[in-house]
Amino acid sequence: MKLTPMLEQYLRAKAEVPDALLLFRLGDFYELFFEDAERAARVLDITLTSRSKKDEVPIPMCGVPYHAVQGYVARLLAAGFKVALCDQMEDASNAKGLVARGLVRVVTPGTVTEEEYLDPRQPNYLAAISADGDCLALVAADLSTGETHQAVLAEPAALSEMLTRLAPREILLDAAAADSLVGAVRSAVPAAMLSPLPTARFDAAAGAAWLASHAPAMPVAAGVEAGLGAVLGYLAETHRASVDHLRPPEGDGASAAMLIDEASRRNLELLVTTRGERRGALLDVLDETQTPMGCRLLRQWMLAPLTDLAAIGARLDAVEALLRQPSRRDRLMKLLGTIGDLERLTARLAAARVTARDLLGLAAALAAVAELRDALADVTAAALIGAGADLDPLPSVQERIGRTLADDVPLKPRPGQLIRPGWHAEIDELRELALHGKRFFSEYEARERARTGIGSLKVRYNQVFGYYIDVTKPNLHLVPPEYRRKQTVATGERFVTPELEQYEAKVLGAEERLGALETQLFGELIAAVAAEHATLSRTAAALARIDVFAALALVAERHRYCRPAVGRHRRLVIEDGRHPVVEVMAGRAGFVANDCRLDPENEQILILTGPNMAGKSTYLRQVALIALLAQMGSFVPAARAEIGVVDRLFTRVGASDNLAGGESTFMVEMKETANILNQLTPRSLAVLDEIGRGTSTFDGISIAWAVAEHLHDAPERPLVLFATHYHELTDLARSKERVRNASVAVREWQGDVVFLRRIVPGPASQSYGIQVAGLAGVPPSIIARARHILHNLEQNELTDAGQPRLAAADGGEGQLALFADDRLRQDLAAIDIDRLTPVDALNRLHELVERARRG
Repeated sequence: MKLTPMLEQYLRAKAEVPDALLLFRLGDFYELFFEDAERAARVLDITLTSRSKKDEVPIPMCGVPYHAVQGYVARLLAAGFKVALCDQMEDASNAKGLVARGLVRVVTPGTVTEEEYLDPRQPNYLAAISADGDCLALVAADLSTGETHQAVLAEPAALSEMLTRLAPREILLDAAAADSLVGAVRSAVPAAMLSPLPTARFDAAAGAAWLASHAPAMPVAAGVEAGLGAVLGYLAETHRASVDHLRPPEGDGASAAMLIDEASRRNLELLVTTRGERRGALLDVLDETQTPMGCRLLRQWMLAPLTDLAAIGARLDAVEALLRQPSRRDRLMKLLGTIGDLERLTARLAAARVTARDLLGLAAALAAVAELRDALADVTAAALIGAGADLDPLPSVQERIGRTLADDVPLKPRPGQLIRPGWHAEIDELRELALHGKRFFSEYEARERARTGIGSLKVRYNQVFGYYIDVTKPNLHLVPPEYRRKQTVATGERFVTPELEQYEAKVLGAEERLGALETQLFGELIAAVAAEHATLSRTAAALARIDVFAALALVAERHRYCRPAVGRHRRLVIEDGRHPVVEVMAGRAGFVANDCRLDPENEQILILTGPNMAGKSTYLRQVALIALLAQMGSFVPAARAEIGVVDRLFTRVGASDNLAGGESTFMVEMKETANILNQLTPRSLAVLDEIGRGTSTFDGISIAWAVAEHLHDAPERPLVLFATHYHELTDLARSKERVRNASVAVREWQGDVVFLRRIVPGPASQSYGIQVAGLAGVPPSIIARARHILHNLEQNELTDAGQPRLAAADGGEGQLALFADDRLRQDLAAIDIDRLTPVDALNRLHELVERARRG
């Protein structure tokens, strides 16, 4: 195959980015060739054609318009591809021979900054994981905002928790350790793009040098420096623009935040529901933010609630201040609604990837910042005072943007439409020539017609000859001697004059010079504004905090939340607590509020029984969510709440399997239970729903009983809510002093069951499963048969002494022994043969035989 010089140029560029789809600029299109074209055509659903069709092996190719490339790149990213852009580095009209081209950027999921590629409500992290001895180091950078994080992790579970919380879109792995990490990483963030790099790319020296210049006093582990070096090197290779807006990495905050594992985040439906929908999740109820950066901060606070009492109190003070001053809050929210995503605009400024409209929007946003600062002038809450002090409207930036750019700049301005008239003399002169100089030619045409007497004389233009005078054959005898013949055509002759050529040079050069000068001045403006990136980032962060405080205050007012009392004690006391999502979906009037009290000394474990659909799971979740809301700095849905600081929130709720991992529902349940039992702390809150239901009844009861016993006897004494259908577990309260029973109140009416949704002391009398089946529409004949079978089963529920067979005491160490292996022998030994009638003997024999057959 013989390649043209252009294709040779393409292949040289492709060799630099073998793992990316290369979009190669040819005039008004970006073209793809060879395998890249075949892949892109399938994803983008565009026509696949070929180049050199006469060759024995034609070259596949496809293309997209350059002005619409961002939409196509977004689709390729979503399909899991990296995309490299190779642009023309010179004007094709000025090029001698082949136009110079070069790679300007490699677009990957973790390195994008444009709004078209990003979800405004979520962060967009690029993470790097490196091994440092027995520990793993993680660095995560959000290029779109400048935010970075660091963590040193001693165990795989901590890595999984960090990854699921940050949800990076792309992860750089040390190739030497990739094999051992891929499984855990894929499990935690299955949608992330994995990019293995040679170990040498994890350059600790480069990371240390960057930290020395940006945060000389910041202590970090060697692994963090290596991960930071990998991130910086990767951005230099792909982003190919300034990253001056990146801030020094913050700590992971593990010691100052409540840890919520991925299972708990999923079970509590914090971000999305179990169906994957945002509507019906906690974030959907809380999100009254007016800016994208406020929404992202709210999400961050919700996933990492605080454990520091002073910081929690400061947030609650700010929310309370705006709750008590609705007019101030409304003014703040109205102003915030005009600002947009200042945080991500700052990142695009640093990369010089902004439009004139972006800068005009920035000027308007900074004007709103000035009003916001005035609106906070007399606040008393420390968090609001601090946020107000961080707001800087940068009046010099506003003024420079305002006097430089025209007010009505189009989205894609042509030369002459960018710079404000009257600001730059040369621009004004060139604009006059470029935009209005063509009037000269119409005036010149009229003047020459009158002077020469040629009524059909016309001044025309083409790209070959430029401007010329067209005279038809019948009028050639009237042509003046100063006209110089340029071309003969079928209908006549074309001429030029010195005056025409002189003015043509002015007009045709003016537009090119105008565009170049406007581009230069616009670049200088971008550089001047980007120099303020640190101030802009600080202002954006303050705006996000104000936005979240105002949103939480509005939610508290709208849904009548109370301020929780968060303390160093270990109690959890809630009066008239409600589920923040269910009450919104069901309507406040239709929701029954309930109390809860837990403490490690007297009421450590609450065993909750009751029928399905009665509200057990809602109650469990609402208690966990109230604790979470309180520690993130929000008011809570209750009449009163005392929350002792929780450092770990565990939930085992719901049933799901992991088909991709080959795990059954029961295996998933047991793994989540093991995770809870292995990570208990004295300040843990564990919410367990239906432990053991994924296996046989006897196995399930045994596991549930043993788990409850362990939680009670563990030295940490975590607070536990334990919902179950195994009524045998209610006997735990007889032998475990800190176990209490509660149930969901129901009433039977004419064979049906009525759910009262009220939590009351004591165990449930029965599960009402058959009644619930009837409510669900199971045929009456089946319901009747089920009642008969249940009656038969219940005849053998108790021992001769009237005690539950499954919870007979072992008498040794005060423990309750389930299912003693020799219970059949004991029952036989207990029979008094002297008093046994023949009929009773037959009945007893039949009973024992049936029990033996059942195993």
